[in-house]
Amino acid sequence: MSAAAALLVAVALDLACGEPPAAVHPVVWMGSTIQLLKRRAPAGGRIAELLWGALMALTVPCLFAALGAGLAALLAPHPALSVLLSGVLLKPTFALRALRGAAFGVRDALAAGDLPAARAALGSLCSRDASDLDEPALVAASIESVAENTSDSVVAPLFYFALFGLPGALFYRAVNTLDAMVGYHGRYEYLGKASARLDDALNFVPARITALLLVTAGWLRGADARRGLAVLRRDGGLTESPNAGRPMAAMAGLLRVELEKRGHYRLGDPIAPLRRELIDEACRIMVLAALLFAALAALAALAIDVMGYWKEAL
Repeated sequence: MSAAAALLVAVALDLACGEPPAAVHPVVWMGSTIQLLKRRAPAGGRIAELLWGALMALTVPCLFAALGAGLAALLAPHPALSVLLSGVLLKPTFALRALRGAAFGVRDALAAGDLPAARAALGSLCSRDASDLDEPALVAASIESVAENTSDSVVAPLFYFALFGLPGALFYRAVNTLDAMVGYHGRYEYLGKASARLDDALNFVPARITALLLVTAGWLRGADARRGLAVLRRDGGLTESPNAGRPMAAMAGLLRVELEKRGHYRLGDPIAPLRRELIDEACRIMVLAALLFAALAALAALAIDVMGYWKEAL
């Protein structure tokens, strides 16, 4: 019961308060730790970078998971305090309100007719080069990022919390932070390879759950759920990432739009124009999907707690 209550505390904190200050934000601490290890990476070629990257992919997530496990053990004799502090520490592992706020930043800049500001605001959602994006392309990139981050930034950490408690959520968030900082082509190609592969593995199930949740939320909101499922099946595997395309394709189908990253993929069909108002609808679908999953995750955590009590009683 305590895990389910902690999850509800965390969701309430997110919706009411948003992100904690950087000085006390565990994800900022993760980033600082990763930055320190990046600076100490050996310059001995690909093999050395691969090995150092594998060490980073193991040590950083395990360190923060161990801290979470230690805190959970210390708080175990104090149920009320455990629920409160676990909820406070779980909150920074996901970012529902911040995700919506970042998307609204792009929308508001577009509404003001300020393309440079909209391009700058997109940087809070994704790392894509926005220097030559027009309004429809900025809308598409925002919708894609909202859909993908529904999985990475909301569903996945809650999924691992439901299964493994606070250590699971912290482990996942550390892996995802590693992937964001070093898991891409270019300078950190080999240093980030282990982190990228681990992130792909951890997101495999949450991404597919997220896609189905988005379709469900879209159906509840009167969107084209049948097309959402059809585009998910047809286009979900077209992205380089084995996971990102699933929620993005589902959202494209729900909104009846085509989402394109030039030279990489096209998801969905250009039935409806890419209007900035669709950012609002994508966010409404995202929030509903996230709340649906939070309820499911709380029930799963409660079921796991109850099974644990039964085992102790027997």
